[in-house]
Amino acid sequence: MNLQVAVALATGLVAGAAFAALEVPIPAPPNAAGIMGIVGIYLGFRGVEALGYSVDVLGLLRGLY
Repeated sequence: MNLQVAVALATGLVAGAAFAALEVPIPAPPNAAGIMGIVGIYLGFRGVEALGYSVDVLGLLRGLY
């Protein structure tokens, strides 16, 4: 496990503990379908990145004004 993953895991554990201690619901999907949605977003992002496709949104907005 590399350092970035370890830090992300530690941050998540601390945040989860804080939510539990404060008795507030966690801001995460409550079931497997929600988690798979997040996985789908990640895979879609990586897929488009691998294809090399991108859109310059700021450039498009500048062209409108």
